[in-house]
Amino acid sequence: MLHGYYVDHRVMVGCMEPIFSDKDRYKRIYIDLPGMGKSESAEWINNSDTLLDIVIGFIEKIIPNENFLLASQSYGGYLARGVIYKMTDRVDGALLICPVIIADYNKRNVPEHIILVKDNNLLSKLTPEDAEDFNSGAVVQSEKIYERYQNEIMAGVKIADGKFLQNVQRNGYAFSLDVDKLNNKFDKPVLILLGRQDNCVGYEDAWNILSNFPRATFAVMDRSGHSLQIEHEELFNSLINEWLVRVMSHNIRIK
Repeated sequence: MLHGYYVDHRVMVGCMEPIFSDKDRYKRIYIDLPGMGKSESAEWINNSDTLLDIVIGFIEKIIPNENFLLASQSYGGYLARGVIYKMTDRVDGALLICPVIIADYNKRNVPEHIILVKDNNLLSKLTPEDAEDFNSGAVVQSEKIYERYQNEIMAGVKIADGKFLQNVQRNGYAFSLDVDKLNNKFDKPVLILLGRQDNCVGYEDAWNILSNFPRATFAVMDRSGHSLQIEHEELFNSLINEWLVRVMSHNIRIK
């Protein structure tokens, strides 16, 4: 499970563990990327190439010689495509939640931010700073969404090593290689989830990588921003479960 930038493993635990509450055949491995959560930063880690090498090294150490599924969110979706690029044969399926497609924010096609469901009662209970923060990214607002936003997203953001992460962004946030130029198409079950109102990574750019994944479901969800796993929980869960069915069916067929 690969989380996004500034957040930590909790963003993935929060949306993925409910999926597995009635399943007993899956090992889940949640990590904190360097400089995020409880993982320390280091001066020698200064670009995404190095971060990708660390992720691959972690995989080799924790599950050597095993195949696995990749579940990812935001920047984690960028790293996940790097993992697919470098070790395709061992990846049995991939989930990309609001993935970073273009590293440079200024080159992304993103919509203007809009709030479609506003909860003025909730906002009145928050400090002006918290209300402004929530308004800046939320597309759908409710007390439950705000609670999850605080517990699964902001809890990680608050403890991230901002200086380290800003340094990576300045020195090498984009890979030195094009991870979306695959030698062969990735023909395992994939699910790409995008928020129609996501003003962080957008949704349009992801269409350009779809041809790499002939077994992909590509879903652009209305009333959803960059936290679609929180804002559209029921549909999110349904699509993840369907992806897991496709993964299992594919693996049985291959065997």
